[in-house]
Amino acid sequence: QGQLVESGGGLVQPGGSLRLSCAASKSIFNSYNMNWYRQATGKQRELVATIAVGGSTNYADSVKGRFTMSRDNAKNTVYLQMNNLKPEDTAVYYCNADRRYDPRIYWGRGTQVTVSS
Repeated sequence: QGQLVESGGGLVQPGGSLRLSCAASKSIFNSYNMNWYRQATGKQRELVATIAVGGSTNYADSVKGRFTMSRDNAKNTVYLQMNNLKPEDTAVYYCNADRRYDPRIYWGRGTQVTVSS
């Protein structure tokens, strides 16, 4: 079993919503910043959203106002609520955990999000 396990991807029409989940081991969840990255076909992987251990969040400009990242400390899970989805949001979404000064970085296997009519 991986340290990070994503779920919730799928096919949605433009303007629709999806919620991605990332379940983490307790040790990672309590100590690492959690991030969502995405990679579209033929493009570099890009950082979409970050939530710190303390709960503060940051978002890429392209998703501000549409995506919301949150964490459930009881379930060791982070979420990415994606609203008003656009075709350009189509990508494989990856959950990631990292922290300053620690060379260990954790990745999930990814979940496909496709926005198409």
